[in-house]
This record gives sequence, structure tokens and C-alpha cells, in this order.
Amino acid sequence: MSRLLNIEEPAAAAPRPSMTAFLALGFRPLYLAGAAWALISIALWIFAPQVLDGPLPLVYWHAHEMLWGFIITIAVGFLLTASATWTGFNPLSGRPLGMLCLLWLVARVGFLAGGLTGFWIATAAELLFFLTASASLMRVMIKGRSRRNYGLPVVMLALGAADLLYLLAALRGDYTLLMRRFDLGLIGMAVIALLIARRVIPFFSMRMVQGLQIPMLTRSGQVQMVFSALALTAGVLMQIVPPADGGPAFLPLLMAFSLALTGLIALGQLLAWRPLAVLRKPMLWILYLGYAFIGIGLLAAAVQVSGLFDPSLLRGMLARSATHVHLIGMAGFCILIIGMLTRTALGHLGRPLALDRSMLASYWLMIAAAVFRLAALWPSAASQTLLHLAACAWILCMGLYLWRFAPMLIRPRPDKPVPAAPPRATAQPAQAR
Repeated sequence: MSRLLNIEEPAAAAPRPSMTAFLALGFRPLYLAGAAWALISIALWIFAPQVLDGPLPLVYWHAHEMLWGFIITIAVGFLLTASATWTGFNPLSGRPLGMLCLLWLVARVGFLAGGLTGFWIATAAELLFFLTASASLMRVMIKGRSRRNYGLPVVMLALGAADLLYLLAALRGDYTLLMRRFDLGLIGMAVIALLIARRVIPFFSMRMVQGLQIPMLTRSGQVQMVFSALALTAGVLMQIVPPADGGPAFLPLLMAFSLALTGLIALGQLLAWRPLAVLRKPMLWILYLGYAFIGIGLLAAAVQVSGLFDPSLLRGMLARSATHVHLIGMAGFCILIIGMLTRTALGHLGRPLALDRSMLASYWLMIAAAVFRLAALWPSAASQTLLHLAACAWILCMGLYLWRFAPMLIRPRPDKPVPAAPPRATAQPAQAR
């Protein structure tokens, strides 16, 4: 096992909280907001559902807030930070970044308890959030001539469009349409996750494991992106003219084939990254594990989309929509996220790239939450207990992260303190001038 640090920082040595530092890069406020909302929203969903009487019905609100309110929020925070490294230009900082976070907060409050008027205000705020993030990313990509990343702002904008489609379906109360549109958002996020992870995981691994060499797998990555885009295109066409309403009957099979191939390529890439070499590095194997579940979840999504299996039968367990949603979202994205929340935050905060006990505990708690949640999908007398166990593990995981990282996120880097503001001039008596 890699060495675990028991970090004790003297209070006197810690820099004071600083709004300038807090709004210096996108990951600081958005990691903090996303993790806090993940804790609050699951606590409400599982233990106080009676308060969820806003315009979005219970399960509609839960699905929306997990994907767009938490997972994609963390992705935006990461991209706003990583793009500054890729291009040499910071997309958002200071007051503009604060305004972006305010849009995010208005959306969360409006969808939770705003009534119908609040719903439309929240929808407008959320769309502005995605539009601002996408435009900011594209601006620095063009300014920094980072051509290979031009697709990321476009996919981010597409996630905002999928969000709007989801919200409109929720207002209609059409659950079937809602889930098809949710899947568009889920798969769009999977495209971003695969693209980011296949870059950062080999880079992080080769930096942490001495002598480890990992192939870039550029060709397989390009094929993976092509079939990801093909799956999304087929999904969009199925929204416009569903096969049940006379649309092309081959679209579900095309989407299923594209999803399956994308998932298989992800698992093949994972094996090429030499997973056995990182078993003693929790900060790495947590990323490998999340990436693996995204690949497995895409295979389950392919089974569900194809319609070739009867979900009422035991052998059709993978054909249940909840299965691929939680494999990709809970076991894939969220396990990957807890690893990224720690690794990237430590790196950008100028801290040692080493886990303390609380950070490692948060990894195991997230894994436990995913295992319990997946087990709860199987109908049994224990399903409710497993669901509560998953929620408790999740809340503890996010609570530990906030406890450990919130004090760091609101303070300057210890190696780059924020310069003190010059003293304010005071009026002097005329004879003293």
C-alpha cells in the first residue's frame, strides 16, 4: 500500500480564507458546491422525501440533480481548471466565476422548492450556466489554439440542451420520454468522462509509478469518440422520430452497437494501462475502477437500448434501465469523481500527492455506496435496507471530503499566498501634508 499520511496542519501556519483564492480557478467553488449538494440531495431523497414537493416529482428531481446538479457540475469545475493548463488562459475567475456559481445555486433552489415560477427561473439559470461555461471554454480553446479540445465546449453545450429536453419532458409527466432524454445526458457525460479519463489516467499513473510506460492508444481513442458520437446521434434521431412512431427501426440497434463498441474499447484501454502496476496506489486504482464501470455500464446500456431482452425475466436484468444508469452513474462516474476530487484538488492546491486516512476512507465509502446501491436493484426484502446503507455510505463519503478539503479550497495555496491588499489611504490634516 502507498504510504498514508496523517496530516496535521497547525492552525497558525494555515493561510487565512480568501475570496480571491476561492474564485481563482473553477475547481475550487464548483468542487465544494458539487460535493455539498451531493450530500444534501441524497439525504433529502432517502431520508426526507416529503420535503421534495417542488415542480419536479420525486424520482424526476433525484435523477436530474444527480446528473446535472452533481456529476456534470464537477465536470464543469474540472474542465474550467484543466483548460487553463491546456491553453495557458484561465476561462473564468473572480467575479465572473462567482456569477456562474450563483446561477448554479439559483437552479438548485428553484428546482427544489420554487414552484412553477421557480422552475422556469431555475431552468433559465441552468441554461445560462451551461452556455457561460461552454462559451468560456471555447474562448480559451480558440485563444490557446487547442484544436483537439474544440469538441469539449460543444459537448458541454449539448449537455445543456439535453437538460432542457429532460426538464420539458418532466413537466409533461412522460416517464418514457424522460428516461430517453436522461440517457442522452448520461451518454453525453460518458463521452466527456471517457475523453478526459483516457488522457489523465495514463498521465497520472506514469507520474506516480516509477518506470511505468503506458501507450497513448490514440487510434483506439479516435474510434471510441466516433462511435460515442454515433450513439449520441442515433439517440437524438430517436428523440425526433421514435421508432414506435414510425421512425427508422434500425436506430436502436445502431445505438446499441455503438454503445457496446465504445464500452469494449474502454475496457481494452484499461487492460493496456497495466492495472496490476497501480494496485498499491489508491489514488490511481480508484480512477481505474471508475473507468472500468463506465465501460461495463455502456455494455449494459447497449443491452437495454437494443430491446432484445425482456426485463421481466431474470436473464434480462441488464435490460432494466436502472441497471445501466447506476452502473455508469454511481459505480462509474461517482467512483471516478471521488478519485478526481482528491487527486486534482491536491495537485492544484500545491499539496503533496499523498492520501491521508480520511481521503482513503472516502474511497472505500464511495465503493461501498455503489455496491449497496447496485445490490438494492435486485428485488428482495433487503432492498430498502441496502438503499439506506448506500445513502449512509454516500453521505459519510461526501462529508469526509468536505471536512478535509473545504478548508483547503477556501484558502490560498501555501506555496503561492495571495498578496496582501495595500493599506487604504486615510485623510490627513492639512498641516501634516
